[in-house]
Amino acid sequence: MDEFGLIQKFFVGHWPQSEDLVAGIGDDGAVLRPSPGCETVAAVDAMVEGVHFLSSIDPGDLGYRLVAVNLSDMAAMGATPRWMTLSLAIPEADPGWLRRFSQGMRECAESDGVALIGGDTTRARVTVVSLQMLGEVPEGQALLRSGARPGDAIYTTGHPGDAAAGLDARMQGDAGSELYDAFARPVSRVAYGRQLRGVAHAAIDTSDGLFADLGKLVESSGVGATLAIDQLPLSDALLARCGREEAVDFALSGGDDYELLFVADGPPPENQDVTVTRIGEIVTGSGIGCTQDGEPFAYEDSGYLHFQ
Repeated sequence: MDEFGLIQKFFVGHWPQSEDLVAGIGDDGAVLRPSPGCETVAAVDAMVEGVHFLSSIDPGDLGYRLVAVNLSDMAAMGATPRWMTLSLAIPEADPGWLRRFSQGMRECAESDGVALIGGDTTRARVTVVSLQMLGEVPEGQALLRSGARPGDAIYTTGHPGDAAAGLDARMQGDAGSELYDAFARPVSRVAYGRQLRGVAHAAIDTSDGLFADLGKLVESSGVGATLAIDQLPLSDALLARCGREEAVDFALSGGDDYELLFVADGPPPENQDVTVTRIGEIVTGSGIGCTQDGEPFAYEDSGYLHFQ
């Protein structure tokens, strides 16, 4: 099967086509008709075998996760995801692998109505998948990292640390760990990101670790933060697996959570499908100071860095 047959068999015709798509898969570029009064948001993520995922990963989980991490970027911007393009580099055109990979992508994308509109395929020694996603946000309403103010409360969605602990469990041979689902199939927070428009002063998604991503937010905003370690919403499954001390480390530095970390000067929006927890406060100054039960708590972590 050549690359054109691969595209036709596994990707063309499997995706709903929206009215704003003028020309999609099959041309040198997609042609879109954006909505008036909106700004376009673009994000891209690449995943490399042996770096971002194990070679043994289920292809359906890989496809799902590839879409999910881009949806997380859209959520952190308060954007509505609309379109995506796929770059697929694989050692061989295995029909079973491709079928499950494409299905995983669709399962994640369909809940938010995202259309696959083009891409590129090629042969490679290891699997490398990359997705670019485009979305829209009403003019002037995009959430940025740079708007945090002293006195803002810091909130996180979900349960940080579950994804990293789940991956660690899988690497240690525990194929049945319920925590692994948090890594393989992150939950989209797109709807909640839209609820944060006009409420959150700044937002970021937690991909490189909560502590490091909070550091990026406060640096962009020119402020500091106090983080209450005892307020971290650690899941029962995480605590049952590794105990509190290790659970805190997974939550702060593990990464791959793809939850929303945001700041606001009032109560967060309510959503019955999303757990939201206050974990600290924005302060004047710079950097992050941690506390445990009101007492100073020493912690430092730079998050995941690819070239160090």
